[in-house]
Amino acid sequence: MVFAREAKKINTAWLCGLAYGYPGNTVALTIMPAKQTARLLYAASEASADALYFMGMFVPDPVILMETGGKKIGVFSRLEFGRAEREATLDCLYAYEDLVERARQGSKQARPGPAELIKLLAGELGVRSFRVPHDFPAGLAAKLTRAGLDIKAVDGEFFPRREIKTGREAEAIREGNRASAAGIHAARQALARSTIKNGTLYLGRQRLTSERLRTIIRIACLEAEGLAMQVICAGGDQACDPHEVGSGPLRANELIIVDVFPRVLATGYYGDMTRTFLKGKASPAQKKLVATVRQAQKASLAKIKAGMAGKTVHGAAERVFKQAGYQTEQVDGAWQGFIHSTGHGLGLDIHEAPRVGPAPGKLKRGTVITVEPGLYYPGLGGCRIEDVVQVTADGYTLLSKAPYRWEIK
Repeated sequence: MVFAREAKKINTAWLCGLAYGYPGNTVALTIMPAKQTARLLYAASEASADALYFMGMFVPDPVILMETGGKKIGVFSRLEFGRAEREATLDCLYAYEDLVERARQGSKQARPGPAELIKLLAGELGVRSFRVPHDFPAGLAAKLTRAGLDIKAVDGEFFPRREIKTGREAEAIREGNRASAAGIHAARQALARSTIKNGTLYLGRQRLTSERLRTIIRIACLEAEGLAMQVICAGGDQACDPHEVGSGPLRANELIIVDVFPRVLATGYYGDMTRTFLKGKASPAQKKLVATVRQAQKASLAKIKAGMAGKTVHGAAERVFKQAGYQTEQVDGAWQGFIHSTGHGLGLDIHEAPRVGPAPGKLKRGTVITVEPGLYYPGLGGCRIEDVVQVTADGYTLLSKAPYRWEIK
């Protein structure tokens, strides 16, 4: 995980205490039995949540990362090595250029690449088998296999421990939701300042479009140290497709879903919050829809605690909707009603384990999840309300905060 921490000084750590090391306080690695399985990644932590979780720092280019004998190992170029010494949450660091020179001496290749360096390290560490994530580069896996290493992709989460968030991780997610709340507040303020002309919203002299509102939200998130690459600002029937980001003019008296999920620049953790708004006058049907979604969210929240089945949390929302007369069905080839799960895990990925829906599985203490039931009916509109919680032994801790006032005159 990415947090400021005490620098873990590793003197000439690129050799990690192996026979080639220099004198000093190196970190000794246990040489593994030949049949011992280790973990291997080759990824840029700016793109890979697993790599970021493992090394604890952002790098833009792929790096070699291993976990073996209880030690975490990284290979860095001279460009990144000094920063890795200060920031990386690793036990051992190797210099890429030094490994290249050693690999060149032991082979006929003029420019050894990642496969040759991994093979070299595996031989020195006594590792013959690696587990890799499902998105491990296929070409590299093929080269390593031809080199005699056993490469097997992990079925499921590569680091299952990512599901349980520490207190510091929960605070990082809370910070992400502060950025989400800033974006939602900016959206509400823009809608409050807007005027209605011929059924269309105007902000100043220009139409208030989904695109313009999205820009307003992004700026607010950025000022709160969060980067919101995608933002949903979808009104009317556009909002009936839950992942439709929205386009074109926003209209009066229509429900507008605003879903903001920025990534905190400093840590890489996400926030994720949704509110539904309406500028103008809501109809009785719209008021009932929004009130029912909020009631469903409360019912789901009431079920959350460690050991509770995710489908029980999901079922609580389903029961509220069915009792209020909202059916989930396919009409003219399109689904309407409650058409998605109640929530998902949140952390270094916007969607990660667990899923809170009909599938089997129980909530674990420390897991961070979204709770976001919604209803979607073309002609009436869509509504989704989303908050983020951390599961506790007997309930949850709320990690997001924003008003639920939705009708804006």
